[in-house]
Amino acid sequence: MEERKKVIFSGIKPSGELTLGNYLGAIKNWVKLQDEYDCYFCVADLHAITVRQEPKDLRRRTLEILSIYIAAGIEPKKNTMFIQSHVPAHCEASWLLTCSTYMGELSRMTQYKDKSKNMGDSISAGLFNYPVLMAADILLYNTDLVPVGKDQKQHLELARDIGERFNNLYSPTFTIPDGYISTSAAKIMDLQDPSKKMSKSEENPNGYILIMDPPEVIRKKVSRAVTDSIGEVNYTDDQPGVKNLINILSAIKSLSPEEIVEFYKGKGYADFKRDVAEAIVSELEPVQKKVTELLTNKDYLESIYKAGAEKANYVSMKTLRKMQKKIGLIQR
Repeated sequence: MEERKKVIFSGIKPSGELTLGNYLGAIKNWVKLQDEYDCYFCVADLHAITVRQEPKDLRRRTLEILSIYIAAGIEPKKNTMFIQSHVPAHCEASWLLTCSTYMGELSRMTQYKDKSKNMGDSISAGLFNYPVLMAADILLYNTDLVPVGKDQKQHLELARDIGERFNNLYSPTFTIPDGYISTSAAKIMDLQDPSKKMSKSEENPNGYILIMDPPEVIRKKVSRAVTDSIGEVNYTDDQPGVKNLINILSAIKSLSPEEIVEFYKGKGYADFKRDVAEAIVSELEPVQKKVTELLTNKDYLESIYKAGAEKANYVSMKTLRKMQKKIGLIQR
């Protein structure tokens, strides 16, 4: 009997344009997982609406992210790619799990605290309950591994707690997932403030590179990247700006930081920055070209997200029915 492949689940919110950090820190690594695991990659549009979105932009970005997945090398035949809102079990399971999640747990989530800081009384219940929907996303597919960065670790811990609580209350139902920490996943920092993670929500556009940025914009942003007055390419915490550029080059070229430092011995920052910029341009140009092509072929994209939703619906509904039965709901 063929051994069951371990299941991986992940997704990205279409709440803004994707950055080089999203690409090198997540998507590029997902491509490496697709042969070894049974992968579910969603476009998390339901998570995006915890903050108000412009409807036409949300629709555009949802298809753009799906296109980026495919253009980056995630193959539709090997993976289940779908739009989160096309699988109703996510919302239904989220409510069932909400009923055994504690308000204290949700109020301790650091992302909720950070995002709601300046909102006063206008904090949406969606933002508060966001981690329960994330738990439903993961638990519905009996996920074994979830690729997570540091900022999502706390949410994964809560998903594990919620899953274990349900299993203890009603009998074993869910696989309890572990975090998948890739050794090759690069943490890409802001080009203007390397103490912060690269994010499209930063005010200074020179701090981030978007996946769809044109080559001349990428070159300009890298040339303006913060370095220091030391003038030598070293991989140390004392030179965070240079260290960040080394991490970018290392992730693209599959070279170790030590190899990069050795190569640039005796060379200045100008050569180094120029090479980093060209490496980024070479990496992103074919992806950008493919994304542009895919976005003109809406029928093809529709065939991908329809097929993905069909499989995701089938798998998630089996889990949802188990949940409903165990809780005591009359079966439809």
